[in-house]
Amino acid sequence: MKGKVALITGGSSGIGYGIAEALLKNGVNVGITGRNKERIEEAANRLKDAGEGEVLAITADVSDLDAQQDAVKQVTEKWGSLDYFVANAGVGHFANIEELSVEQWHETIDTNLTGVFYSIKASVEALKKTKGYFITISSLAGTNFFEGGSAYNASKFGLTGFTQAIMLDLRQAGIRVSTIMPGSVATHFNDHQPSDKDAWKIQIEDIGEMVVGLFALNARTLPSKIEVRPSQPPSK
Repeated sequence: MKGKVALITGGSSGIGYGIAEALLKNGVNVGITGRNKERIEEAANRLKDAGEGEVLAITADVSDLDAQQDAVKQVTEKWGSLDYFVANAGVGHFANIEELSVEQWHETIDTNLTGVFYSIKASVEALKKTKGYFITISSLAGTNFFEGGSAYNASKFGLTGFTQAIMLDLRQAGIRVSTIMPGSVATHFNDHQPSDKDAWKIQIEDIGEMVVGLFALNARTLPSKIEVRPSQPPSK
């Protein structure tokens, strides 16, 4: 894996940060993107000594196709190719359908679903050249609906189906596509503040190890959809 090149959306914190750290430890050169310039640059600064790989901070919004294309361009111009793309950026707005705003609906769909469409459209030609790997980070909410989750469920149900369809579209081109569907992860998602009470949850480094394992797997084998959940959640 050493010397390969990866691009990760939503890499300033949480799952994206954990994946970036795991790849850097394995000698992968990693570009991380985020909407907030200060946060993405601060994350890259913290990651610079994580491993042998180099890290590049890119300010980009996944809901902007031009920004996604520019992110791919920056990575390929710096390192010459693109081997791995992890479409991780996501948002969550949770409310009863009567209270969910039009703006919240559009931000959720534009980020969690359309943003991934833009990600593959921007990177597919580069990934063809390397017979690369494209991973999306969906959620168990992509198969399990819940009260107050209309926008989030719609985005993640859509993302799960979208990823499986493009897996079929792209496998003859040598591009492997998988979706990872985590349950409860100890992150700041939805304004949560991680603490010692989250020790039972999936940790960001666990998802990072999983991605490394997928990239290291023999190319003849493809785990196309992976559900992952805490092994021992608290008893209700």
